[in-house]
Amino acid sequence: MNHLRNKSGPLSDPSMKTPLRIVHLEPSREDSERLGMVLTNGGIACVIHRVETLQAFAAGLSEYQANLIVAEFSAPGCDGNMAFASAQKVASHVPFIVVSQSINEPQITELLQRGVTDVIPKSALGRVIPAVQRILKEQRERDARREAEEALLQYQVQLRHIQKLEAVGRLAGGLAHDFNNLLTVILGHSQVVLNEIDEVHPLRPQIQEMHKAGERARVLIRQLLMFSRKRPSEAKVISLNALLNDFESMLQRVIGEDIRLAVTLCEDDLRIKADPASVEQIVMNLVVNARDAMPKGGRLTLDLQSTHRDGAPLYHVTDCPPGEYVKLSVSDTGCGMSPEVQAQMFKPFFTTKDEEKGTGLGLSTVFDIVTQSRGGLDVTTTMGEGTRFDVYLPRVMTALGESTGEPSVGKPLRGHETILLVEDDEAVRQLCREELHKLGYRIIEARNGIEACLVATPHMGKLQLLLTDIVMPGMSGTELARHLRVINPELQILFISGYEDDIGIGAGDTQVAYLEKPFTTEILIGTVRYLLDQASKGQRQQGPLPEGVGQSQTISPS
Repeated sequence: MNHLRNKSGPLSDPSMKTPLRIVHLEPSREDSERLGMVLTNGGIACVIHRVETLQAFAAGLSEYQANLIVAEFSAPGCDGNMAFASAQKVASHVPFIVVSQSINEPQITELLQRGVTDVIPKSALGRVIPAVQRILKEQRERDARREAEEALLQYQVQLRHIQKLEAVGRLAGGLAHDFNNLLTVILGHSQVVLNEIDEVHPLRPQIQEMHKAGERARVLIRQLLMFSRKRPSEAKVISLNALLNDFESMLQRVIGEDIRLAVTLCEDDLRIKADPASVEQIVMNLVVNARDAMPKGGRLTLDLQSTHRDGAPLYHVTDCPPGEYVKLSVSDTGCGMSPEVQAQMFKPFFTTKDEEKGTGLGLSTVFDIVTQSRGGLDVTTTMGEGTRFDVYLPRVMTALGESTGEPSVGKPLRGHETILLVEDDEAVRQLCREELHKLGYRIIEARNGIEACLVATPHMGKLQLLLTDIVMPGMSGTELARHLRVINPELQILFISGYEDDIGIGAGDTQVAYLEKPFTTEILIGTVRYLLDQASKGQRQQGPLPEGVGQSQTISPS
């Protein structure tokens, strides 16, 4: 047997990156060389593996990974029928062309009926060119169909993930209102008690823990809503040292006991401007990714430090100008990533985990949050040794908690104004009424919009602020506001809601603010006082309320 390589001449199929591999059952070296020359002259690059016996033919099929089989019909000890039967056993998908010096029509018909691709007489060997071209075309079509089927399958998997997220979003949106009402009561009353008891009171630590638990629950709901429904983020200046320090105990529970966790904070107070829940999501996703890379345990390290960068990280979207950055490194001793996996790691829905264990959204979410914060990432990985993600976020020197240039609001002053309080949740309504009444406000309350229209009518001349929930049975808060503003155009309005879809509703009215549940009584009172002061000074609110007053969005009730 011999190998005949023919590489000269242009390829008839530009998509072919390698020569056509042919197993040729042919006792004559000259005939095999002639076949190679015909193909070469026809513009088809090929590598021919010639065999003479049935044993060598079978071995060539299993070892050579042929794209095409060509067999002499009358080869001694292995005719075309025997060769085709052998090929059907081990390489039934490979096209099979029979060549022969002499073959009659009944034999040709029988071979074609059995599945032979083509039958070509040696006297007309040039017919092999269109036959091979047809084979290549059919192969391209099969490849295109297979790629389309694989893409369709991938889209179906992605669709299932999207449907799961939509289901989570609908569930979260439906439950968030009730949870936020409950948390408003918990946070509100715990804050009231903390304000009224002494610093040395024996129950103060327990009440503080209750208040902290309410805050953690509020953050969890925000994270769920932001992940499942693309909730708008609220950037402010935060300390990464404090965030990681508070987050460490939760991370240890997430990774389990078989992974050693080491968190190294920087001596400097490193600050960034970002949404705290988004940063927590970065850390959590990277930690979960590292945990899954260490199924048998290992070491997980979080390292925080300040660094100066002159160039952009490898993975970024917007320009990362030279300057000071906060660098958060998450390292594991896990399985590492291959170059193929690393090239796709930030693509949505790409995952190396089982379908029920991974959505392929963890690292893509990290990439989106980091790049939206004008940062970037570097990734170092070695198969079998582990992976390190270096997250770079611009460092800021602004005071903590400042998200705007507005001044902070101090301790709220007492008031005497008349406020219409409309809230269908009795516990929330009672909390707001009691705390505002303590400060001297006159409160008129109603359980829904229709009742509010009735009770407010005798007081419209003195009514200065409408404090109303947005989603209520019968009449919404926005409908109520529209009706009352017809009678009293100067009425200040403060909307409250636990539905994330209400955030940022209808910007445009400078006498209107929005407060998101859950909120503390201090934020509620500060927002109320701010709106009333704006009205009494004859001023109009411009843009968001000052930091500390609450999450404000100007809206129009129309």
